Amino acid sequence: MSSNTAPWRRWYKTARWQQVRQRILLRDMFTCRKTGVLLIGKHPAPNSPVIHHDKEHRGDEVLFWDEDNLMAVSKAWHDSEAQKAEQSTLDQRGVWY
Repeated sequence: MSSNTAPWRRWYKTARWQQVRQRILLRDMFTCRKTGVLLIGKHPAPNSPVIHHDKEHRGDEVLFWDEDNLMAVSKAWHDSEAQKAEQSTLDQRGVWY
């Protein structure tokens, strides 16, 4: 099973996720918590908002929905720094679904 077909991928398409996403954006005042950039762009703009899991949930449903583990970041930061960090630990953590 690839990570694209992992069961947790469906959670991003739920009304619950949309509500959580909106709460996080409001809490973080539509500002990237890593760079301070205003998140006013529309996907795929670099300043479009992404909700980032600070600690990788690795399919753990409780951690996935934990709002204390979520932060608003820019697409630019998420696509570079967050993904770089994730890839650097791939050998240690193995593939997860």
